[in-house]
Amino acid sequence: MPKPSFEKKIELLAPAGDLSRAKTAILYGADAIYLGGMNYSLRSRASNFTMEDIREVCQFAREHGARVHVTTNIIPHDEDFDGVGDYFKALQDYGVTAVITASPAYMQIARQCAPELEIHCSTQLSITNTLTAKYLSEMLHVDRVVLARECTLPEVQEITKHCPVETEAFIHGGMCVNYSGRCTLSNRMTLRDANRGGCAQSCRWQYHLYENDKELSDAQSMFTMGSKDLMSASVVKDLILAGVSSLKIEGRMKTEYYVASVVSGYRHLIDALYEKNFALSEEEMVYHTKEIMKGENREVCNGFYDGRAEGESIIFHAFDNNHVSHDFLGRVKTVEDGTAYLLTRNPIDMGDVIEVLSPGKENRRFTVTGMKNDKGESLDRSRSPMTVISMPVPFVVEEGDIFRRAG
Repeated sequence: MPKPSFEKKIELLAPAGDLSRAKTAILYGADAIYLGGMNYSLRSRASNFTMEDIREVCQFAREHGARVHVTTNIIPHDEDFDGVGDYFKALQDYGVTAVITASPAYMQIARQCAPELEIHCSTQLSITNTLTAKYLSEMLHVDRVVLARECTLPEVQEITKHCPVETEAFIHGGMCVNYSGRCTLSNRMTLRDANRGGCAQSCRWQYHLYENDKELSDAQSMFTMGSKDLMSASVVKDLILAGVSSLKIEGRMKTEYYVASVVSGYRHLIDALYEKNFALSEEEMVYHTKEIMKGENREVCNGFYDGRAEGESIIFHAFDNNHVSHDFLGRVKTVEDGTAYLLTRNPIDMGDVIEVLSPGKENRRFTVTGMKNDKGESLDRSRSPMTVISMPVPFVVEEGDIFRRAG
């Protein structure tokens, strides 16, 4: 199978809800991150970034050869234009690579005030066809088209083939019951405008079902419109070969462990595909898919890539904890003479096999042969999350490394 005809390796683009998660994403293999500032961005309930945070993360990204994209993807009203030109100029000065926007007016202002910034049109524009992609390139002079999550694989291939600029496709994370997040449920039900950063995720609530004014009382009585998360490891090869420029992970509201696990999983999959000329065995694909899924806490599906997303892509049942992972055991705070001091998150027992997730390294494993609490007392088990315990590790680990249960 021939390699893709483009020169540079495909970009792995990861979410960053705050400064710590931004650095984690870069360290664990993201080529670029996307983040939101305090204004002009969806996900207003994420921690988001002050201007000083953006300056700091841009410096960190430069030091590690990564890029920073900033979301300005709200649907703006008149009051949302105050200061936006100065904002774009500051982002350019700090070293931001691109702004992601759904507003043609924002695109025009960014081009005028900060011409060095790339302009990426947001998935909020629901780009599902070649003509729209060409129009955005020719009339609004965007540098990249972020495709709608509702595109099938053949549609992504066709749009990318004929689009005069780069395309970006989602490969992992939350889906939406409306087209590309253009939802009105949240505004209608909670007065929180999803298109201005306030989504209450109404589609994921549990609803009571009634028939002829009588509430149903069987197992199906609780209903949600929420979609399963996207997990498309199986089409990463096809997206690369189609010439897509960037593979995007959704999740600015997700945890640091999620970011590290999912980014690391896709990083290893992408690198393996390039190294083996895009010919991974079934066993290798199973391994990489399993690694990606270690950070996921929701049911997943392949989205629209296989065609229409049928009923199996929707969570029709009441929520439960069956898919909540307790594998994240903690992060290393310090290391002294072969002993790791771990800030714990979930239970650990003597004899457990722990897998260590380290930036830029293959995963390594060891068996717990001893544990002590912060008073130096020996433990048979740890059951107090967010406390520090120590344990010997038979190889070198570093501050920030992640310990998780081996599976």
